[in-house]
Amino acid sequence: MGLQVLRWLCQRNEQIVGLILHPPARQKFGDEMIACMYGNDVQIIDGSTLRENSTLDLIASLKPDIGLSVLFGYILKPALLQLLPKGCLNLHPSFLPYNRGEYPNVWSIIEGTPAGVSLHYIDEGIDTGNIVAQTQVSVEPIDTGESLYRKLESAALDLFISSWEKFCKGEVVPQIQEYSKGTFHRVKDVEAIDEIELERLYTARTLIDLLRARTFPPHHGAYFRHDGRKIYLRLELIYDETSI
Repeated sequence: MGLQVLRWLCQRNEQIVGLILHPPARQKFGDEMIACMYGNDVQIIDGSTLRENSTLDLIASLKPDIGLSVLFGYILKPALLQLLPKGCLNLHPSFLPYNRGEYPNVWSIIEGTPAGVSLHYIDEGIDTGNIVAQTQVSVEPIDTGESLYRKLESAALDLFISSWEKFCKGEVVPQIQEYSKGTFHRVKDVEAIDEIELERLYTARTLIDLLRARTFPPHHGAYFRHDGRKIYLRLELIYDETSI
C-alpha cells in the first residue's frame, strides 16, 4: 500500500520533502520506495528516531505542509504532529470505527464486523481521528485473512486516489467517528485466539472463521499442540461452481 501510494504521488509530481521508513529489519519494499525518490531532493528518515529532538528538528527544517502514514508501525506523538500545519492523514485498512488497531482483516472475519478502508486524520489516539473518506469491502464466505487483506489493499489505493485531490482542494468535510459502536484490537488479541484447544467445544462456524481468518501463508496462524509441538493449520475454501 505504501509503495503504491508513493508511486501515484510521484506520478502526480507532488512535492515530497521527506520519506520516513521503518528500520531495515522491519522494512517491506523499502528499497523500491527509495528508488521512487531517485533524482529528487528527498530526506530519508529512520522511523525509529521520530522521538529524538534531532529528527524533529530535521523534519521542521523541511517545512512540510502535511504528513501521510500508510501502514506505519509507530505511534506519532504530538511533538511530530504539531510540525504539520495541515495535519497528518492515515490510510487504514478497516472501516472505522470498527477494527482500530491491529489485524483488521482478521477481526472482520472472526467478529463479523464491517470490513473496509478509511482515510482519516491522526490524533493522539490509535485510529481515532476524524474520517476524511472511507469505503466498505464485502467479506465473502470463502475469504481468508490473506484474500481479505488483498481486497483491502486494492480498496485502500482506490480510496486514496479518489479522495486525494478533493482533500487538497478542501472539498471534503471530515466526519467524527462514532466510538460507541467501534472495536479495537492489539497484536496480543490475535495471539490469544491462535491456539486451537483440542478438548474444547467450538461451533463449526466459530472454528471455520478462526481458521480462515488466520490463513495467510507463509505466516503462521492458528495451531494445535501434539506431543508438545505446534501443528499449524491453513484452510482452503472453494465455491461449488456446479451449483450455479
